[in-house]
Amino acid sequence: MKPLFIRIMIAALILSFSGPAVYAQQMFVKEMMKITMRTGPGNDRKILALVNTGQPVEVLEEGDEWALVRLNTGKEGWVLNRFLTQEEPSSISLLKLTQKHDALIAKHTSLAEENNRLKETVQRLTAEVQKVTKALKDLQKEYDTLKSGSAEYLKLKTTHQKTSSQLSEQTKRADKVEGELAKLLRSQNIKWFLSGAGVLLLGFIIGYSSKRQRRRSSLL
Repeated sequence: MKPLFIRIMIAALILSFSGPAVYAQQMFVKEMMKITMRTGPGNDRKILALVNTGQPVEVLEEGDEWALVRLNTGKEGWVLNRFLTQEEPSSISLLKLTQKHDALIAKHTSLAEENNRLKETVQRLTAEVQKVTKALKDLQKEYDTLKSGSAEYLKLKTTHQKTSSQLSEQTKRADKVEGELAKLLRSQNIKWFLSGAGVLLLGFIIGYSSKRQRRRSSLL
């Protein structure tokens, strides 16, 4: 029986020490008030601190009228149960919502500014793309013009070479004809000279013969 009794006592002691931690829960001070936290469960006990509305407290032990609580600073004391609630006060919820709203507004403002910066960047890039596209079109036109001019130049060069070749051939032919003509003219001149000389010689012979005949006739 002794061992069983000892076990029961040990279990009771463990439950008595661990009970407050097992049943600890978070609660809040009710709306629009400050409550006193005392050294014990009674209004005659010394005040340790004033707890504000919405301040979370950890309930370590809960009695009929008083509860042992722990603040987030680690300080422990007793407060009246009727001033505690498990629901978060609306003022705290409103404050959190306001903070969340302000954070969303700030985020929206930041996103709007970033959006404006992105729009400006897009506009700048669009203008640069348009500028580059125009320059590319101008280069394409210049290339097409040079290409067309180059083809025309090659065509003219070919025509010029062909014409120059024909002119060279014609010049050679003209020089040849001119040489032949010069030879022919020299030959004709010689012939005319010889013909003239022959006529003169013939005239001289005829004149000389006539003169001799006249002399003979006068002697007779």
